[in-house]
Amino acid sequence: MTTAALEHVAVQAARRLLYIGGDWRQGSARTTLPVEDPATGEILCEVADATPGDAVAALDAAVAAQPAWGRSSPRQRADILGRAYQEMSAQADELALILTLEGGKPLPESQGEIAYAAEYLRFFAGEALRLDGAYGPSPDGRGRVLVMRQPVGPCLVITPWNFPLVMAGRAIAPALAAGCTLVVKSSRQTPLSTIALADVFERAGLPPGVLNVIVSSSSGAVTTPLIEDPRLRKLTFTGSTEVGRRLMARAADRVLRVSMELGGNAPFLVFEDADLEAAVEGAILAKMRNCGQACTSANRFLVAEPVVEEFTARLSAQMAGLRVGRGTEPGVQVGPLIDADQCGRLGELVDDALGRGARVVMGAACMFGPGHFYSPTVLDRVPLDARLLREEIFGPVAPVASFASEEEAVRAANDTEYGLAAFVYTRDLDRAIRVVEGLETGMVGLNQGTVSNPMAPFGGVKASGVGRAGGSHGIDEYLETKYVALAAR
Repeated sequence: MTTAALEHVAVQAARRLLYIGGDWRQGSARTTLPVEDPATGEILCEVADATPGDAVAALDAAVAAQPAWGRSSPRQRADILGRAYQEMSAQADELALILTLEGGKPLPESQGEIAYAAEYLRFFAGEALRLDGAYGPSPDGRGRVLVMRQPVGPCLVITPWNFPLVMAGRAIAPALAAGCTLVVKSSRQTPLSTIALADVFERAGLPPGVLNVIVSSSSGAVTTPLIEDPRLRKLTFTGSTEVGRRLMARAADRVLRVSMELGGNAPFLVFEDADLEAAVEGAILAKMRNCGQACTSANRFLVAEPVVEEFTARLSAQMAGLRVGRGTEPGVQVGPLIDADQCGRLGELVDDALGRGARVVMGAACMFGPGHFYSPTVLDRVPLDARLLREEIFGPVAPVASFASEEEAVRAANDTEYGLAAFVYTRDLDRAIRVVEGLETGMVGLNQGTVSNPMAPFGGVKASGVGRAGGSHGIDEYLETKYVALAAR
């Protein structure tokens, strides 16, 4: 079958409806919103556009399903998550193609995202069986202390466009394992992947109403009535710090429990004793995943003065060799940016850095033609006041600056409101420990360019968020702790 035929099959197979109470339905207004292929600028298809009334109907369904799902056995929840893992794995090729068509990332990256998202389902299937509590005598011996863990209740999950299956999967899986029901509001730019995930769970036997998925052209219009509804017990959001702050302000009025994974400005520190070949390999991983459109993407390359020229030359050579194109084409390593606005914003950031004295080593241009492509770019001599070093880039631009000492490197790395991830390359164990302990981030990649792992707590500090996803910490976000004082007889 040709690539065009495969694309047609994938898009036709994708559901285009809202998933509410176990039913696939049109929005009550019966309007639709387009889904664009960022590699061509063409419209792939249109999906149902939810109204505030549809959002409330989704919450109604989640609330109605909560009592039975909250009382379901850990084994039942684990089995459903296990079957969902198997379903996702069986549909991996089709899901990856859908992800590439609507998000733009190269097909091998999409396949990696499917595998990564599926691992969250498998991991939390096990966590459902490991929910714990406590029992013991009170200090005076006159009673007993019982501590139990119970599901938080109905949750609203708002997912981003850049990793739609992973971000949805790592929120849905622990919530279901804990016994919570959900309303998932998908990004309007990549809704097909999330809708397909709902289909996966339906095939796995998830009861109606436990998971509900909506898509809307107006995120604020459909999420505000849910956040204000006293029946909602938790809000999980992945996205920009700007939007996260607004959501937290709304949630504060209800003292609504929140988990927030927000923006990043990850420093990539290379010390003079680093293995430069490994550092450059890690830099490509940390910078170019999803064309740099990742919250953990290396945003600032801070390199020791004795090796900055060699590192920059090696990095530029590797970046220059990356093949840019549509993600469905064989051998493509770098896809498009998500939309034209992101191309324009990236150009502004680069122009600002050049105006402040930075130098173009390679790239620094929008690539004309259909789609939203920006060339892989390396800039050096980037001053510390450049916007590129202060703001989240979200694109294939690597700004390089130098440092003279370890203390200066750590100080520069921490000079940001963000604190999601950092990367450190050094062969000195003592230095590694000092630097890792000194960095104000929630995650650190030490001599490796990735930090994501379903078994590990994913999250940041400062303006990069609240709470953790993944690992045993991930299910804690969806559990309440209840203490019972028992009288001893």
